[in-house]
Amino acid sequence: MRRKSGNGSQVIALRVEPTIEQRLRLLAETTGRSESFFLKQLIEKGIHAMEDAWLPREVVAQVRSGNLPAQQHGTTFDLFDNSIRDR
Repeated sequence: MRRKSGNGSQVIALRVEPTIEQRLRLLAETTGRSESFFLKQLIEKGIHAMEDAWLPREVVAQVRSGNLPAQQHGTTFDLFDNSIRDR
């Protein structure tokens, strides 16, 4: 479920294994930062690598140029033959 927060950002909920949550909480408590801070860092620094691994080159080029393609509900990219197939 996605909801808008007061600052224009999107709120995204996800489930993680208890050990991941404990590690995240320890990191936050030890550093005095919020768990959200570290999750945002993970996403912002990791999305570039995930785009390179999971999206076709043409789509990555569009994203990096600032032209986000329209969302493609109901389709996935087949990483083995670079075509789109319906779910």
